[in-house]
Amino acid sequence: MLLNEGQMSDYKGAALMTDAFPRVKALLADRGYDADWFRHVLAERGITAYIPSKTSRKVPIPHDTGLYRQRHRIENMFAKLKDWRRIHTRYDRCAHTFMSAICIAATVIFWLPQ
Repeated sequence: MLLNEGQMSDYKGAALMTDAFPRVKALLADRGYDADWFRHVLAERGITAYIPSKTSRKVPIPHDTGLYRQRHRIENMFAKLKDWRRIHTRYDRCAHTFMSAICIAATVIFWLPQ
């Protein structure tokens, strides 16, 4: 797991994780990860990228819109985590303390009925 600063762009954070990618067949990501070098790294590893093109791309790259619609489940999970004020505003200075708060919140969210 990689925890980086909030100001870092998505694809710069992805550059730090490329060596740690598990063996998967597909990667579902948002427009923030649309970069040619990132798509090339995924293709080298045999991973199909389901990433919509940025609006600034001259020639859009097609993607599976049906599968991309399933991303809302991931976004809902992050929305539930951000209901916790400590996580939303990131009060913790140390990364390990912040990660511990995320784990506690995720555990409570999972076990308590919604």
